[in-house]
Amino acid sequence: MATAPIEPPQRLVSSLSGDQDGREWLTALPTLVQHQLDAWDLTLERVHAPGGRSSLLALVHQQDGTPAALKFPVPGRASAHEAAALEIWDGWGAVRLLRSDDKTGALLLERLQAGVSLRSLPEAKALLEAAGTVRRLWVAPTTPHPFETLAGRTAQATEALRTAEELPPTAAPLVDEALELRRTLPTTSDEEFLLHGAFRQGKVLAGDRSPWLATGPSPVVGERAYDLAALVLDRFEDLMAGSGASAATRRRVTKLADSLDVDRDRLRDWTLYRAVDAAVRELATGDRQRGELLLEFAAWL
Repeated sequence: MATAPIEPPQRLVSSLSGDQDGREWLTALPTLVQHQLDAWDLTLERVHAPGGRSSLLALVHQQDGTPAALKFPVPGRASAHEAAALEIWDGWGAVRLLRSDDKTGALLLERLQAGVSLRSLPEAKALLEAAGTVRRLWVAPTTPHPFETLAGRTAQATEALRTAEELPPTAAPLVDEALELRRTLPTTSDEEFLLHGAFRQGKVLAGDRSPWLATGPSPVVGERAYDLAALVLDRFEDLMAGSGASAATRRRVTKLADSLDVDRDRLRDWTLYRAVDAAVRELATGDRQRGELLLEFAAWL
């Protein structure tokens, strides 16, 4: 077995700098990775960098030489039930789960092209491929299932919206509308689909078995418009930089809703909610420019 040094990427380290539990997990991570390599007869190729902010991904080879990816999600994050969702999808529109370890949280996944996502495509083509991919993920969850509902997940954001500070003067009506949408949207739909929960173009990678496969779900059960709202928001800065941006924003909502048979008004409402929620979080972490851009985007909907 390979015993190359296992060093968490700086992006992951930085994202956990203010999290005591996260820092303790990082300290133990090299030992956890080596244990999993030994337990599953894996040979380490390298740790993927720059990687993400919510997991460590190591490129490995299985005992027969087949390439794979060993993933360690940050404990306690929304991806806690990632393995359960991947088992349900079983490679349909998503990366295939090969093995999982409930104790360590480790996931052994089929190897995808980590450096090639839908963001590498022109905008129109990327949206088309993304829509086709997310459509495959919308299946009925098992009964019973371990996943959060939209009501439960969005409830967590309510207090942050209500207590948000240092908002631009124009933000108050948007925050009020987002709070009202959060209250009504989860209770006015009877759709119960398994959703990716964190879907965006960067989460769809090139593969060998299928051209594009979704990765990194934060699974939740609810209506499809919630997932699609994240796609409306994807690369919103590019949309805002073009001419006629406000009209283009509304056209994007209409186009995606119609292409996937999702109610336009509900997609608009979920997009506004998710935009304002994201804006408040960005402002709270000090990224004022991105936060204010998200609020402007929300105002165009």
